[in-house]
Amino acid sequence: MKLAAIGSNCIDYYQNMNGGTAFPGGGPVNMAVYVARLGGKSAYIGPVGNDEFGHVMYNAIKDKGVDVSHLQFKEGKTAVTQVELVNGERVFGDYDEGVLADYKLSQDDISFICSHDIVICDLWGKVEGYFEELHERGILTAFDCATRPDDEACKIAIPHSDYVFFSNDESPIELLKEQMKEIYSRGPKLVIAMRGEKGSVCFDGTNYHEMGIVYCDNVVDTMGAGDSYIAGFLNAIIRGRSINDSMHAGAMNATETIKYFGAW
Repeated sequence: MKLAAIGSNCIDYYQNMNGGTAFPGGGPVNMAVYVARLGGKSAYIGPVGNDEFGHVMYNAIKDKGVDVSHLQFKEGKTAVTQVELVNGERVFGDYDEGVLADYKLSQDDISFICSHDIVICDLWGKVEGYFEELHERGILTAFDCATRPDDEACKIAIPHSDYVFFSNDESPIELLKEQMKEIYSRGPKLVIAMRGEKGSVCFDGTNYHEMGIVYCDNVVDTMGAGDSYIAGFLNAIIRGRSINDSMHAGAMNATETIKYFGAW
């Protein structure tokens, strides 16, 4: 399985941890790292600034075995989210998207992406407009809508996405299923809702498949759980596993991540 993860990356900067600590991450970056952890091959395609955090991001991703040959250093700042730990809980502050603000893929990037089995992005990646071309060129596409499948970026990407993921642990199950049915009508072949402790649901156009979590008796940190689920699901489905098996693989990978602090 070869995954191309494109678009957003971000340094989570914890202001009150050891005088300031930087944790590299961002949805597509996390997914690339998790696929490598699962024994697949992955590449991250996206921009970082030519500042200190850009080099932190580059080195951290590379050290995890992810292909960074199409990670770009651009003049400017790497995306940063300010985070504080308050009574053990994260409080997110200012976000500066830095060089991500005007990111564009080159034709060389697109050709490189199409050498993989599947490409994934999220709604912050600035590359949803390329999904139509990527899909037409024959690569499988996946898009993570986070909690906002009605955002404009999602509306652009969903019709050209084979797999659409989003998070919703609040809606009653019947309302959730209606939401999934509506998203499915826009074009994807599978719609997957991640529900936190309630597990996940996948709609294939006919049936709703439901899967619980894989229990963990030592939850340290839920950061990256959703990204881990997506990576585990895609790694399994691309290898020919069933929908239910792929959902279980996603849940198992999420449980592995919540055993330690930080996304990876």
